[in-house]
Amino acid sequence: MSFNSNGLNAAVNGIASAGTYISAHTADPSTGGGSEVAGGSYARQQTTWGTASAGSRAGSQVSIPIPAATSVTHWGIWSASTAGTFLGGFALAATETFGAAGTLNHTPTITAS
Repeated sequence: MSFNSNGLNAAVNGIASAGTYISAHTADPSTGGGSEVAGGSYARQQTTWGTASAGSRAGSQVSIPIPAATSVTHWGIWSASTAGTFLGGFALAATETFGAAGTLNHTPTITAS
């Protein structure tokens, strides 16, 4: 047995209500949010989650400042802009490498399956 769309939507709605801050990571953040980017003007950015549909919910695009000489491989969801509770991390479609300080533009999406 599996969840239908109503159950999957409830799952992503719960995650979206618990976390609106998006982080960038230099490696898999595992279950604790490790390898978060640090330095320069880096800061987590807040997303606004859209409406859930078929167990998926996209957020608004965030622009995360990344310091020079940093490769970003993953993104994460947090409950706060600093400290807070880490809810999960996900691989980017492709590694983003910043030779100079720059901006990671990312549209987060959560999907239950």
